[in-house]
Parts: sequence; structure tokens; C-alpha cells
Amino acid sequence: MVEGSMTQGAGQGPAMRTETLRDFRVPVTEPAPYAVSAGLDGAAPVYGAYPAYYDEGAAVPPRPDYAPDPEPEEEDPEGYTPTHRDLPIIGRSGPGDTVQVQYVPQDTAAAGPGPLYVVGDVHGYLDELVTELQAQNLIDADHHWSAGNARLWFLGDFTDRGPDGIGVIDLVMRLSAEAAASGGYCKALMGNHELLLIGAKRFGDTPVSSGAGTATFQAAWLLNGGQRTDMERLEDVHLQWMSRLDAAVLEDGHLLLHSDTTAYLDYGDSIEDVNDTVHELLNRNDADITWDLFRKFTKRFAFRDEETGPQAVRELLDTYGGGRVVHGHSPIPYLLGEVGTEDGDEPRGPESVDGPHVYAQGLAIAMDGGVTMAGKLLVVQLPLND
Repeated sequence: MVEGSMTQGAGQGPAMRTETLRDFRVPVTEPAPYAVSAGLDGAAPVYGAYPAYYDEGAAVPPRPDYAPDPEPEEEDPEGYTPTHRDLPIIGRSGPGDTVQVQYVPQDTAAAGPGPLYVVGDVHGYLDELVTELQAQNLIDADHHWSAGNARLWFLGDFTDRGPDGIGVIDLVMRLSAEAAASGGYCKALMGNHELLLIGAKRFGDTPVSSGAGTATFQAAWLLNGGQRTDMERLEDVHLQWMSRLDAAVLEDGHLLLHSDTTAYLDYGDSIEDVNDTVHELLNRNDADITWDLFRKFTKRFAFRDEETGPQAVRELLDTYGGGRVVHGHSPIPYLLGEVGTEDGDEPRGPESVDGPHVYAQGLAIAMDGGVTMAGKLLVVQLPLND
């Protein structure tokens, strides 16, 4: 149980945003340019060479918001993730902008399970999260749980890119206690950014083997939007909480995952086996093992292809149960191919996303609305009325 008060943004300077071309970039020690090589398990790589403008002193050419990334010389490998450079950060109003999170016990608890809600990737955007939770009547004006026996699942990726990842974690931890006191619950899944932050804190600059050469968690974390203010405020309680998060769960016929990948199948034939295996591997406190977990959780777009996507979803559902996969991780604008379209149609950027994306013959629901790209942070009740 988390008690007391926590302050959002107090004593911090502006959140620092590290430019990234792709998600996820892996810094390597060999001289640039770096070749894209196969992953450790022989599968299609997730990472590639980062461009010359990361060289010290190199100029970054300006480009308009939502412009497409430059075309690579070679075709991107399957699972490779495009993201924008210069993702916008919504700043805080100042040291006085605080979120009071004092725990208030509930007098009575509602009986039976309540409605089910899911939250997409938050990435440090605490203000947007509060706004959306209030819009769904899950928290009150003072940011306390107000949804009785409702059930709330976060799909992972609480930190990085946005200004207050630790504030997001603190809020979720407190809401977990308040929801439990009301007969409901607030729970969370482990995302790849949780693994990245855990690795950066535990292993720092310790070299690890990657498909692109030698990398470090610290460098990868910074290249992928790591905020130094989050690292400064990161405490053991946050690390313990993140390391205990499950990777998958089945709720009301919905298989909840963070990533749109079939890599979960590498860790077990049941949800219990997957979660136990991920926890056991993290507890080994081994840099290379943790990196391999991070690498696999970073894969994406397994369900996007019209022909192979539904088959990939069915493989997961046949193994773990459920009738639909609900995931975060891959921004909906990229799943739709709507960022920077140049086919004569009117481009629709992240601001056009106003709800989850149902695809793969109705078997998958994407929940990352692209909040890091000025899109919408999604909080949605399941099942969908589609």
C-alpha cells in the first residue's frame, strides 16, 4: 500500500527528449555505419543501424511534424519499428503543479466483479492519463479511485518519452490500493519500456550482446526516450513493482498483452507459465538474459498483415485462450499507415485517432493511440461495441 503524497514534477527542470529515428535503437561500439544483423535466435532482427546524425556534432536536418522517416537503403526487416524523431513533450506548468495522492480508505466494498477497462501506453503523460481516467469516471477530481468494483488494466509502458513516468507509476500503485479497498482492482502488465528501465538501472553501461553488435541498457534507454528526471526519482519500490508485473492475462475472453508479437510463445504454453518464466528470468539479474527479454518484447506488427496477421493472433488465442487479443505497444497511426501518407489521399496523423483499432479479422484490438505523437491516450471499456 502506498501512502502519503507524491509530487508531480516538483524541483525538476524540463523533461529531456532524446531524438530517435526508430523504436528501438541499439547503440553499438563498432564504427558507423552499422549493419543490420540477425537477432540472437536467428529470427528477423528488431534493431538496426542508427543514422549518422547521432555522431557527435552532426547536424539534424529539420523536417515537419509527422513527416515520414527517410527511406532506408535496404528494406526494413520484419518486426522493425518506425517512430518519429522529436516526439512532442507536453510540459508541466511549474513546481506548483502537483498531484495529491493521499490514500483514502473506502467504507464499503461493492460485491462482484465490475466493468472492465483497459489503458494503452502512457509513456509519462500523467496529465493526459488523469484526464482520461476522469472522463471514464474511474477517478475523482482529487485523483482518487471512484469506480467501486470496476476492473482496470494498464497494458504497460509507463515511462520514457513523456515528462513524468515516475508520477504515472506512483499514481497506478496508489490506485491499486484504493481500488482493492472498494472491491475492484487496478493492475498492470509489463511493457518493453519497463524492461528497458529495469535494465538501465540494474546494468547501466554493462556491455550486452545484441543483433547489431555490443550495446548497453543505459545507451539504449537514452536513445529510446529515457528521461533523466525519471531515473533520478526511481526508487527500489518502483523497481520491485515493475519486476513483478505479469506479461499476459486473460480477462472476460480478452487476452491482454503489451506487445503485438508472438514472442510470448517462447516462454510457455500457458499464461501462468509465461508469467512465471518472465519473472524467473528477471530474477536471475543477468544483463544478457534481461536484454533478450527486452528484445523480444520489442517486436511488433505480427498481426498487421492481412494474410498472416489473423493466423498469428489465432496461434496466441489457441495457446492461451480468449476470443480477442488486446495490446498496446504499436501506435495505431503506424498500424493504419496513416502517418505521412503521400498517395493522394488526405493524410491523417495521430490526432485523427479517437478510439481503439480493431483489425486482423476482428481478432485484435490495438490500444496505443500515439500519445507521444500528440495522439490520444486511450482508456476504453471492454467489450467494445463494434
